[in-house]
Amino acid sequence: MLDKITVLLFSPTGGTQRAAMLLAERLAHTVQQVDLSRPDCAPHAFDADDVVLAAGPVFGGRIPALMAERLRQCQGNGARAITAAVYGGRAYEDALIELDDLLAVQGFRVVAAAALLAEHSIVRTLAAGRPDAQDAAQLADFAVRIADKLAQGGTDAPHAPGNRPYKEWSGMPVTPAASDACVACGTCARQCPAQAIAPDNPHQTDASKCITCMRCVAVCPQNARALPPQVTQMLGEKLAPFAAVRQENELYL
Repeated sequence: MLDKITVLLFSPTGGTQRAAMLLAERLAHTVQQVDLSRPDCAPHAFDADDVVLAAGPVFGGRIPALMAERLRQCQGNGARAITAAVYGGRAYEDALIELDDLLAVQGFRVVAAAALLAEHSIVRTLAAGRPDAQDAAQLADFAVRIADKLAQGGTDAPHAPGNRPYKEWSGMPVTPAASDACVACGTCARQCPAQAIAPDNPHQTDASKCITCMRCVAVCPQNARALPPQVTQMLGEKLAPFAAVRQENELYL
């Protein structure tokens, strides 16, 4: 195992974090997390001796633009990196290759990449219960293979699938809304990665900032926030075929 790994993490609802930590905790004795979803996340600089795991969710076949913006504040300076695009069972399309490209531009040497499964943040029947014990066993084996590559000085880049230019994705045209159960505690506003919710009035969401990451829905102590029911129903019907098939993690070394 490695002595230490730093996880650059963008995980609004926790699924990406669970998948990434299964890999990170089997790679290194010490795991340091950098929460890229925090608006006050400070720039980070690494050096050639460091190993980094960059993990984020897939939004419409891409990595979130806000995550990309915050990764551009990180300097690799030759650090070795593993990338993980975490998706909810539909498809990850260009997200993994986009993440690989972004880290390379920032001076990281990408040595491994993975498309990992986690429960869908909106349609919970997709990849329900993932990551699970089977995922954990697979990632434990992948961690051994990555560690062996690093111990042998391997720095060749993996060949993750995807297209350049990346697919167009402008985000979902809806935002979660607060119901009458909202007590204006401000939890959603404080934890919104995009600072899209008015702290003094959580019923107001700036649609131009909201990235529909579902963090506000996940953290609300009153379960008072949700997407419009018709949107959830439409997505459930559209994605239902994917719920019947178990997708597997795809690992690239």
